[in-house]
Amino acid sequence: MTSPERAVPYHCPYCGDEDLRPEENGGWLCSACRRVFSVKFLGLSLPEVSR
Repeated sequence: MTSPERAVPYHCPYCGDEDLRPEENGGWLCSACRRVFSVKFLGLSLPEVSR
């Protein structure tokens, strides 16, 4: 089971494959290209309201 703080990617950002496995320290392993990467949530970008 993944931690609620962990963002879940659906595709590898390098090769586009969907076979991703959780790694220690919040990383993800792509089974196709063998790269390990992480995903970080930066925040929300809300549109400015003009009056």
